[in-house]
Amino acid sequence: MGDYMYMLESHLSPAQYQALQAVQNAAVEADLNVYLTGGAMRDMLGGFPIRNLDFTLEGKTLKLAKKLTEIAGAVMVDYDQNRHVASLLFPGGVSTRISMARKETFPKAGGPSKVVAAPIHDDLIGRDFTINAIALSLNNASLGLLIDPANGHADLQRRELSTTYNYSLYDDPIRMLRLLRYQVRLGFEISEKTARQFENARLSDLESMIPPYKLRGELRHIANDPQSAAIMLKLDQAGFLGLFGLESPLPRTVVNNLAKFEKVIELLPPGYPWPCNNLPIFLQVITDGFTSRKRASFAEALGLDGEEFQRWQKLPAASAKLEKRLVALSATKYDEIYLLLSAAPPEEVVYLFIHSKQRPVQDRIRNYLQKYLWVAQEISDEEVIAEGGDKAGSPKFEKVKSRLLAKRLRARPKKEAEFQLPSDDDDLGDEEFADAVG
Repeated sequence: MGDYMYMLESHLSPAQYQALQAVQNAAVEADLNVYLTGGAMRDMLGGFPIRNLDFTLEGKTLKLAKKLTEIAGAVMVDYDQNRHVASLLFPGGVSTRISMARKETFPKAGGPSKVVAAPIHDDLIGRDFTINAIALSLNNASLGLLIDPANGHADLQRRELSTTYNYSLYDDPIRMLRLLRYQVRLGFEISEKTARQFENARLSDLESMIPPYKLRGELRHIANDPQSAAIMLKLDQAGFLGLFGLESPLPRTVVNNLAKFEKVIELLPPGYPWPCNNLPIFLQVITDGFTSRKRASFAEALGLDGEEFQRWQKLPAASAKLEKRLVALSATKYDEIYLLLSAAPPEEVVYLFIHSKQRPVQDRIRNYLQKYLWVAQEISDEEVIAEGGDKAGSPKFEKVKSRLLAKRLRARPKKEAEFQLPSDDDDLGDEEFADAVG
């Protein structure tokens, strides 16, 4: 049992570990059984980075979630009244869900489920796929106990995707799209039994019964996935893009921009807290070439609320202001570039990285993501305070830190390399070219 707790702790970032301890302690204090479940367990046992923390509680979740906002600095992002699922954001950008252990039945394919409270075992065997149906007890009496009624751990070792029961895809057809998303992200094969279930569900046209809010939720998951471009291409091959009102095949400009969208995550330092709302950027990318009327229809069909729609529609104009400020800075003003981009909404930074036609803007954002942020990670809070910085996060602190960052960047020796003129197809920008020749 202790081995699984040790494995878990070794996979968590410091911020994730603090969030886990906060949930665990609050549940123990409330005398409620709590388990780590879903994606966190799948990723831990499968050797993948843990992106989100999913907890399942044998009991109602709202009271505990509110308590965590009071004692742990968490922010409640959403609460699903029907399924008793609280979505929380903890300090350090740790995305967390606390769900009530439940049994769901689906009177109609694609329709709303009937939910009743249930023990953790019943909750797990009713989930979508076996690899998501694993739990780790965080309770004092059974700490570290692995609960795996659908044998999901074995499927992880086989690198195989399998539904937990024979009617999983029929009950909730959005799982058909989720199956392909997992196939791309994890690189797993689909089991023969599940492949047959998938084909039978397609023959019954069950995807047409997926409600708009579930399609919207799936788009949000894709937008937040590091392999969003590959997932969209997979959905295109499967003929699912029409469900979202998108063209098939995807236009080349969309494919290229999706690749740039993916690139941002690759450039960031590992584990860097990047509080970016990917959905408006993603929507802008996949609807490239749409008229205003077509975008409005697209948003209406997905049931985007007014706030989400406005955030998406205002993104280009807001990003244009940042672009003007960025292009006005000298390429050697590392501290000013760092200050400007670190204070800007991440959505605007990513939007410009994808869409800006100005090479200096592209180069400065690329350098910020793959150079400045990495160097900034090396500068400790103690160093900044010793140089006259105020408490961490204050404007004075950030200004001193940016000054130290610029000093380090200037002091770093250039890598000696054989000089070659870039070809017309080379992706080397003006500033990167200047760096290369010294």
